[in-house]
Amino acid sequence: MLRRDRLFLAATLTAVFSADLYFILLPKLRSLGRPHSCSCGPGNLSLPRQGGLATPLLSNWTSVPLPDSATPEPADGGSKLEKLFAHTLYNIQTPSLGPEERLLQAEQLIEYYRRKVSRWERHMKLYSEAAAVANISVTEHEVTYDPDASWMKFHLGINRYALYSRDDPAVLQLLKDMQNMAVVSADYTQDEKALKGACDCTQVVKPSGHHLKLALKMKNFAKAMFKPMRQQRDEETPEDSFYFVDFQRHNAEIAAFHLDRILDFQRVPPVAGRLVNVTGEVLQVTHNEDLRAVFFTSPANNTCFFAKCLYVCKTEYAVCGRPDLLEGSLSAYLPGLSIAPRISIPNPWTRSYTFTGREEWEVNPFYCDTVKQLYPYNSGNRLLNIIDMSIFDFLTGNMDRHHYEIFTKFGDEGFLLHLDNARGFGKHSQDETSILAPLSQCCIADRFYQNCLLARSEFRLSDVMRESLEGDPLRPVLTEPHLLALDRRLQKVLRVVQRCVRRLGEEEVITKDFIKATGKPQTATVGKRVR
Repeated sequence: MLRRDRLFLAATLTAVFSADLYFILLPKLRSLGRPHSCSCGPGNLSLPRQGGLATPLLSNWTSVPLPDSATPEPADGGSKLEKLFAHTLYNIQTPSLGPEERLLQAEQLIEYYRRKVSRWERHMKLYSEAAAVANISVTEHEVTYDPDASWMKFHLGINRYALYSRDDPAVLQLLKDMQNMAVVSADYTQDEKALKGACDCTQVVKPSGHHLKLALKMKNFAKAMFKPMRQQRDEETPEDSFYFVDFQRHNAEIAAFHLDRILDFQRVPPVAGRLVNVTGEVLQVTHNEDLRAVFFTSPANNTCFFAKCLYVCKTEYAVCGRPDLLEGSLSAYLPGLSIAPRISIPNPWTRSYTFTGREEWEVNPFYCDTVKQLYPYNSGNRLLNIIDMSIFDFLTGNMDRHHYEIFTKFGDEGFLLHLDNARGFGKHSQDETSILAPLSQCCIADRFYQNCLLARSEFRLSDVMRESLEGDPLRPVLTEPHLLALDRRLQKVLRVVQRCVRRLGEEEVITKDFIKATGKPQTATVGKRVR
């Protein structure tokens, strides 16, 4: 018995020593011969003229020439946001785009547009005839066929690398159109229609149809998803609330679009804030009798409406105008699934969505090793995109990323869409570091230098976010504590990357170069980032 105990003790000590040797001593010994340059100090943001992030080694990739210093000091005053976007690290241009790199062709979209116009005209004719028979007055708005509409240009600009280019004037015009253009129709969204008013109240995670979102159509046939204000800006999510029953916040959708743009992703569709007249721009223009039926006037003489899902068909869950005006976010619709199919894929780092359950990644620190063996994360950029998305979600505080979507046309190398961000910006006083599990477990980062820029005083993330959000009509979109939380969380992201570098070395952690995926000389192909 004594001999067995000694053997067990010896085995235990050997295992502990081996773990210390592998995870602590060997990385430190390997790092002795490597210069660590991942610090965000000014001297460490100058990249080499060849082989670095700022100068891709690709004949059909173009780059803004690198100045003597990659981190120019902005002069006092002026726009920090403009200076950020003028920085070398923000001007790595995508390749020239061939037909296969574009989501849609102009002829394809124009034909789709014409079908929408014809369908609308037939629908309005039938609806007007039925209303006349029933002696119901119908509010009619002039609609225009505009092949140069901003939403069409936005759709045509979607490519293999991003939803839009940062300097695309069509996106700025689309934001203005969503803020000001007349609404000619309002209806439930497709997922809410699919519920048909029936919900399973035993579900912990409720279907998306109960979140009070509507599809609004503008006079030029642009379409936007309207999410009304449910929570005041200075309210925090109660600490006892689970992430999957949290409110969806309209200002979180707006702020997420601006943050996505500042981080240089361009993966969130354009979002604008708007004061919507729920009587004139929803009730009086909807042709859906179910939607009409959920409107009522409150004791304070405000116009209100609620979701049609049975377990929230109560007036205490309604949203109300003051008396008719209601804040909300308008998110531009992506092209229809009939011409631009998308697929929804479970997030490998999804949460349990139960009150007590835990997923494997929450208990297994080596979970990423398993993911790396699985398709489609065993090659290409998909895993890097997942890590990008986790950093984005950590900055916003969004724990509700159970799925992600991609365009099927671009296959495995397509970028991830950052959709449904309304559960972000709920708690400015708490940082949910578990959202960073993909980064901390996989130890790969491909936008480290851009993030370093945003940690510096001349480009501070909270400052450029504040400036960017000033352009929205619902300003202030975020309260000051939420803006300051962005700086704090960014520092935590950088510290995770630096810990990985100390353990594995910079060459294994920070991706820098673009290489060509195939040998075709005529059109640019997907760039694969390598370490």
